[in-house]
Amino acid sequence: MKKIYFSLMLIGALTFSSCSMDEAPFGKLDDKTAIQKAADLRQFRNQLYSNMRSVTSGVWLYRSDIQMDEFHGLINNGNREGVYSNGTFTSADNDLKGMWQSAYNVIAKCNSVIENAAKLSADATIADADKTDFVRYDAEAHFVRAYMYFWLAEHYCQTYTKAEPSKAASGLPLTTTYNPTGDIATYPSRSTLDETYQLIEDDINVALTGLQKYEASGAADVKDMVAANAAYVSSYAVQAFKARVALVKGDWKTAADNAEAVINSGKFPLTEIADYAKMWTDDEGTEVIFRPTMTPTELGGSNGAEYINSSETGADYIPTFAVLNLYGEGDVRFNTFFKVYQKLDVEGTNYQAYVLNKFPGNAALRTGTTNNIMNMSKVFRSSEMYLIAAEAEARQGSTENANKYLKAFLAKRIEGYEPNDYSANTILSVILNERQKEFIGEGMRMMDVRRLGKGFARYATHDENPDLDGIVVKMGQSLSYAADDHRFLWPIPKTEMDSNPNLAGQQNPGY
Repeated sequence: MKKIYFSLMLIGALTFSSCSMDEAPFGKLDDKTAIQKAADLRQFRNQLYSNMRSVTSGVWLYRSDIQMDEFHGLINNGNREGVYSNGTFTSADNDLKGMWQSAYNVIAKCNSVIENAAKLSADATIADADKTDFVRYDAEAHFVRAYMYFWLAEHYCQTYTKAEPSKAASGLPLTTTYNPTGDIATYPSRSTLDETYQLIEDDINVALTGLQKYEASGAADVKDMVAANAAYVSSYAVQAFKARVALVKGDWKTAADNAEAVINSGKFPLTEIADYAKMWTDDEGTEVIFRPTMTPTELGGSNGAEYINSSETGADYIPTFAVLNLYGEGDVRFNTFFKVYQKLDVEGTNYQAYVLNKFPGNAALRTGTTNNIMNMSKVFRSSEMYLIAAEAEARQGSTENANKYLKAFLAKRIEGYEPNDYSANTILSVILNERQKEFIGEGMRMMDVRRLGKGFARYATHDENPDLDGIVVKMGQSLSYAADDHRFLWPIPKTEMDSNPNLAGQQNPGY
């Protein structure tokens, strides 16, 4: 693999400052001097979790959701995220540049941790207990690297099932070594999509083997790792990730096998209806497999800031009527996810409107008297595993098994649910509707629309309150994408294209 070259940026709280390609990122990280002992490696490994807290929250979730069909921008939103809502973003967009560079910044950190874990493991002076920890750190770094490459692939490459995976330059520039350099001759070009996914899958498998080994070591912290609401990655989180990647690839057997393994572990039972709302207000639920910790002094991005405010008078984006109409009677998610603002203030006039209240702000994360609308992201939940298992079984022709997982899921979402066996002709549409209802606001909508080969058209009118039609941004009100719309792929940032001559001719179509 070729070496890291990008003009990387310190991720922090998504505040970026440029740096030379000759300089090491991450607070002057120098792999020749910075990591000399176990404590050094532990420190840099801990930064991976700080990075994960950032890249699983805020704009990393809501930007692509706002781009799709579920939300309307309001005319007083200051055009925040407007280029995505209106479909007018370009390769010169600074926000996309920041996300691309930040993702590769995290990948560089992973590469350094992996290399130094191997180096220190070979040092005879290092204690065996520390070397046991290194197995874990190496596995975690492989997991995070795979996570970042998958995120990049889902935003900057064609979705796997609708692409020619072996086509030249269809994947990402790949690097597995840490060596910042200004030598443009070593800058990588784009790989094939097959090569990108092969690296993702290889990293996932290394992570799974390493974490299973660590979990079998008897270390004192294993119990917390493999419990609900874990702040650290476990083998179960890796299997959940493996199921998600396989779903996108259309590898139904692998998707089913891994989703069902998580379910059958019994460690993450679906949250009961009575506790469902609390999972979102308090960020704790029996089904949460991995949830990067936030504290008032260690915050990620806000998942809800574009949808609500603490005074219940403002929102930048509101759900379309079509979204509100998805939920039937007795569905616990409707009252959990949506709230009526009686006085939504738009340019001095008050309106009654539903807002997305899925991320209302956890009181334990408040940094002052004002609710800063901060919630921990539930990166993997067993609800996703039930729906992946149901879909993968259905696509393999096992309608009976698909119904088993779907019914178990619905029993924990619908008050008074009466089990119903769906036919082979209808069950997939039900499962896909449940995915949309369950994961609204969690950054999965574009992934699903892309992999299903669908376009979209926003439902333009607010049948629940026609007065809202007058305060929606007109450019995006009835926006539609055909299935082959080039905007389903984000452009590689212009600065990256300009700085790397090996990317010449490899920009995504339409930019």
